[in-house]
Amino acid sequence: MEAAGLARVKIVIWDHNRDGMLERAAVAYADEKASRYIWGLGYHWYGDARFETWPERYEVEYEDRQKENADLMYEVKARLGLENVRRVAELRPDKHIIFTEGCQELSDRELRDVLDNRQRAWKLGERYALNIISDLNNGCEGWIDWNLCLDETGGPNHVGNLCCAPIICDTQTDQVIRLPAYWYLGHFSRYLKPGACRAISSSSRDILEVTSWLNPDGSLAVVVLNQSEEEVDFWLKIFGHGAVEAEAAPRSITTFLVDDVEPECSVSGDAEAGDQP
Repeated sequence: MEAAGLARVKIVIWDHNRDGMLERAAVAYADEKASRYIWGLGYHWYGDARFETWPERYEVEYEDRQKENADLMYEVKARLGLENVRRVAELRPDKHIIFTEGCQELSDRELRDVLDNRQRAWKLGERYALNIISDLNNGCEGWIDWNLCLDETGGPNHVGNLCCAPIICDTQTDQVIRLPAYWYLGHFSRYLKPGACRAISSSSRDILEVTSWLNPDGSLAVVVLNQSEEEVDFWLKIFGHGAVEAEAAPRSITTFLVDDVEPECSVSGDAEAGDQP
């Protein structure tokens, strides 16, 4: 390609799930000749047994110490590999990482089983948010949905692998249905501007997932996800600028916008969802 004058084409390797991305990156980048032509690595989100039927699952058992009858709780693990994104970023900071595919496969369900079930539809939106927040915090530079819109069957698909999507276009009724995933995606696509720089952020509550980005205009966007059924009160603290008391409503995603935090996005901000002083 270089000899043909196509050196401008960016070559992205792997383009599969997170579970094997570090191994592939290590092998490819160790080859000096190959590494020269590799722009970066792409990956997918599949392998999460909480949302998919195919991956082998493992249950980690805990005793619920906060209940008198000592009920058992289970944490489900499979092949999600969220931490592998950070490991690839640390392996070669000079290379790039982008998310290239993610969709909710219907498997043995009909699309109507999702559309008519508020809990399932809402949880799909949360799946998008928890993946995007983790990926952006771990070094991902861009996030591409696999199906922005599908028809009323979850297709078309030439192999019958029907899926859900943020937008469903019903060809029978001429209706456009925006699912919760559409609005969840909007908290990132609308408020994180091209050229934004990641600001270091953290949360003192495990249930609050947060990512913060400094936009080119100097504004700071802080996205906070709460997947619990409880309202969570917290303080949004911005280093050098003060703090404000806030709340994350049950099963919500909230974006906080702060103007004029820094004149340029090359300067890092620092946001923390912390305890009340």
